Amino acid sequence: MTSPAPSHNPHIAAFADQAIAIRHDLHQHPELAFEEHRTSARIANLLADWGYDVTTGVGGTGVVGTLRRGSGTRSIGLRADFDALPISEDSGLPYASSTPGLMHACGHDGHTTILLTAAHHLARHGRFEGSVQLVFQPAEEIGKGATRMIEDGLFKRFPVDAIFGLHNWPGIAAGRLGFVDGPAMASVDWAGIRIIGKGGHGAEPHTGVDPILVAAHLVTALQSLVSRNVDPREMAVVTVGAIHGGNAANVIPDSVELKLTVRAFLPEVRQHLRERIQTLTTALVSSFGADVQIDFPVGFPSVLNHTAETAFARNAARQLFGADAVVEQLPPRTASEDFAFLLQQRPGSFLFVGNGDSAPLHSPRYVFNDASIVPAASYWAHLTERFLEQPE
Repeated sequence: MTSPAPSHNPHIAAFADQAIAIRHDLHQHPELAFEEHRTSARIANLLADWGYDVTTGVGGTGVVGTLRRGSGTRSIGLRADFDALPISEDSGLPYASSTPGLMHACGHDGHTTILLTAAHHLARHGRFEGSVQLVFQPAEEIGKGATRMIEDGLFKRFPVDAIFGLHNWPGIAAGRLGFVDGPAMASVDWAGIRIIGKGGHGAEPHTGVDPILVAAHLVTALQSLVSRNVDPREMAVVTVGAIHGGNAANVIPDSVELKLTVRAFLPEVRQHLRERIQTLTTALVSSFGADVQIDFPVGFPSVLNHTAETAFARNAARQLFGADAVVEQLPPRTASEDFAFLLQQRPGSFLFVGNGDSAPLHSPRYVFNDASIVPAASYWAHLTERFLEQPE
């Protein structure tokens, strides 16, 4: 029989109205990657008011708040992201985005508010010895914010023994926490393929090399990579998300452009897909007598949770809320997250908090569920205190 879950942290619950006001303000003022100047300043000012040592401009617009207590030498990092998306909001909210064409459609305003709410509690009521490093990261949506902060000395200037992050997820009950061992989110790479043929009159296709025909064959052939080149027990996705070529029904164009997204959980599957896409594309296109240009930069890796830190984080959730509020083994997500770069540098874990029955992430109708703030912030505070009480 499961013991009843304790109530949410009463100090955090008492701060709920202020927390929601902060979240709504952030939501009304979305800013794109590396342009989050107002958001960054708001975060820094709140942290400073609450007694944190605040460092701004980390990796561009990143903010780190540091809180030290006692003589403990252990240090924990907690990360939230705060950039928005180029999406026109259609939520109907009274606090909807005031900037046309921009929206917090992924809940980063909620992630930031959760961490700020935990920060407020830890500054006033936290019982720990050691250091807390609160990492507010820009530019997650373009996959560059974590790398920029690391390159700017994040872990050298603000050392941590482990780092943790979270993401809200629609379809899971609001405030419920989900944990994943090993791969939690997929790697992502983007490819641009330009097929160069020989244009001509649509009535005389034999005089040219039709890049649209080549592209059609390539789109079909690319789908064989997952079904025939990847172990069926592993996850892989190859999606052709865009194809552009030609303007008239009776004209064969000179070229066609395709855009791909490629995802996997395991690094070896990711690398295999990268190699096979280039080999297949080059061979198929040349077989039609066309040329090809492939732009295939390295994106970012899968989120690989560390075993010990994930077990610790899961156990902390059980202690606080009881087993019924915890999804012990959440299926890994096929979306991607640049928290992956942080986990390549330090041990840690990335977890999920339920957003209830909302529209999907990146939808113009998505709404972050404010009911998740108190439980998630209570969890961050509890995790911090438990982590910093461990024997050194």
